[in-house]
Amino acid sequence: MSTSTRNSITGYQMPTLLYPSSALEPVISQKTVEYHFGKHLQTYVDNLNRLAHGNEYEKMGLREIVERAPEGPLLNNAGQVLNHVLYFEQFTPYPKANNRPEGTLKGAINFDFGNFETLKHKMEDACNSLFGSGWVWLTQDERGKLEVMRCYNGDNPARWHMKPLYGIDVWEHAYYLDYQNRRAEHVKRLWEIVDWELVESRMDL
Repeated sequence: MSTSTRNSITGYQMPTLLYPSSALEPVISQKTVEYHFGKHLQTYVDNLNRLAHGNEYEKMGLREIVERAPEGPLLNNAGQVLNHVLYFEQFTPYPKANNRPEGTLKGAINFDFGNFETLKHKMEDACNSLFGSGWVWLTQDERGKLEVMRCYNGDNPARWHMKPLYGIDVWEHAYYLDYQNRRAEHVKRLWEIVDWELVESRMDL
């Protein structure tokens, strides 16, 4: 994704993938990235452009649409574009067996959850117990507190005045080609490829 997309997330263009489609292997395969990013996200972008054309939402940024649009197709597609921009941006192409947050983010996690392992357990449990499709997010509220938030379908924490920091996509298209029905295994492997510096940059400090 471009720097402007990362900083402001405005407009309805397909973002640019910041790494080769094979770079997240073996955690996420090249085939899944090409299918998930190249087809699913493209569909959401195309639908958003069509649904926003010629009305008050055409010149709004993604976050503004997510915050203001009524329930329905426009909100669903805007939410999914925002979700996926944040999702694909948050990974590093260098999987690490002991990949952990440091600095300010580490301190905030320890303050609000006790330790990183507790956060991982809470997010994994939220993912594995979510019935159907949706997202699980590490979020920051307006007071700076970190929370784990479950969002169904294409919902995004921004709609609830929460800042999305790290999101896990639990729609089947995010993992089925690689893990079939083993959602829990997919979720657990994702910790290896999180770019924690990028996640920290999304915080209000």
